[in-house]
Amino acid sequence: MDLSGLLGVLSGPMHLTWQMVVMIIIGGILIYLAIAKEYEPMLLLPIGFGAILANLPLTGIAGENGLLGLFYKIGIETELFPLLLFIGLGAMTDFGPLLENPKMALLGAAGHVGIFATIILALVIGFGLDEAASIGAIGTMDGPTAIYVASRLAPQMLAPIAVAAYSYMALVPIIQPPVMRLLTTDAERKVHMAYTQREVSKTTRVLFPIVVTIIVSLMAPVASPLIATLMFGNLMRESGVVDRLSEAAQNEIANVTTILLGLTIGATMSGENFIRLDTFYILALGLFAFLLDMGGGVLFGKLLYVLSGKTFNPLLGAAGISAFPMAARVVQRVGQESDFENFLLMHAIGANTAGQLGSVMAGGIVLALLMPLL
Repeated sequence: MDLSGLLGVLSGPMHLTWQMVVMIIIGGILIYLAIAKEYEPMLLLPIGFGAILANLPLTGIAGENGLLGLFYKIGIETELFPLLLFIGLGAMTDFGPLLENPKMALLGAAGHVGIFATIILALVIGFGLDEAASIGAIGTMDGPTAIYVASRLAPQMLAPIAVAAYSYMALVPIIQPPVMRLLTTDAERKVHMAYTQREVSKTTRVLFPIVVTIIVSLMAPVASPLIATLMFGNLMRESGVVDRLSEAAQNEIANVTTILLGLTIGATMSGENFIRLDTFYILALGLFAFLLDMGGGVLFGKLLYVLSGKTFNPLLGAAGISAFPMAARVVQRVGQESDFENFLLMHAIGANTAGQLGSVMAGGIVLALLMPLL
C-alpha cells in the first residue's frame, strides 16, 4: 500500500487528515532534535510533544476546554507564561560585564537592526502590520520576547513564530560563524583586546534594574511588563537578601513555566493552522532577521574597529544578540581560529548581556510604536 492509500485508511475511523499526520511527524522531528542534537531541548521537546497531542483526533486535549486549551487561556492570552520566564531570565543574568564596559550597549542595539528591516519586508510581501511586527520580533533572538509580542499582536501566528525563534537560536553556532567570517578579514579577527576587570559596586548593581525599569517604563509604558519582570528578577539576584526567591525564579518557576509554555505552543500547531504558505514565509523571514541582526552587529563592530584606530575586534558585534551565552562563546571560538591566544570571551559576554537587554527593549519599542496604530 502506498502512502496515499495508508493516509486514506487512517482518515476513516480515526478522523486523521494528512495535515495531522504531517504535524505528528514534525512533532517527532522536534523531539528528535531536542534529544539527539540537543537543539534547545527545554523548549523543543515539550513543543514537539504538544504538537503531537494537538493532532490526535477526538481527544479534545488541545480544544478550547481541554487541558492544553486551558493552559492557553491562562498563560498565553493573559501573557503570564512569557512574563514569568522573564523573571527567571532576569534572575539568571549577570549584567556585571555590561556595567564594567557600558559601551558594549551600542552592540546590543546594533544587533537588532534585523527586526525593523524584517517588518518592512513582511509588509511588502503582504502581511498586515500586526503580523509583520510579530514576525519581525523573531529577530529579537529571544524566545519569550517573540512569544510576548506575537501574543499581543497576532496570536494566530504564535506557533510558527515560536518554533522559528527557538529553532534559529539553537542553530546560532552553525549560522553565526559563516556570517562573521564573511564580513571580517583575518587581520580584524586577530585584534587582541586587553581586559581589565573593574569592580562594580553592589549599589550600582542594585540601582541598575530599578533605574532601567523606571526609564523604559516612562519612555514606552506598553513595554513596562517586559522590562519590569526582567529587571525584577535581576534585582532579586543582586540584592543578596532573597536568595531563596532568586533560586526559585531561576529553577522551579522557570522550569515549570517552560514546560507549560512549550506544551501550549505545541498545542497551537494543528495541521490545518500550521501547514500553510504563511508558515513558510514566517520561517524564511525569521531566518532573514537572524542573519541581518548578526550582520548588522558585525558591521557596526567594523565601524568601531575603524574609529578606535584598529584596536576594537569587530567579531564582538556578533555577540550583541540575545542568544546568551551561546553567541559569546561562538565569538570566542571564531576569534581563536585566527589566533589561539586571542581571548575575547569577557568582552563578548558584555556585548551578549547588552543583547539580552536590547532584545527586551526592542520588543517593547515594537509594541510602543505599533499598538496605537492597531
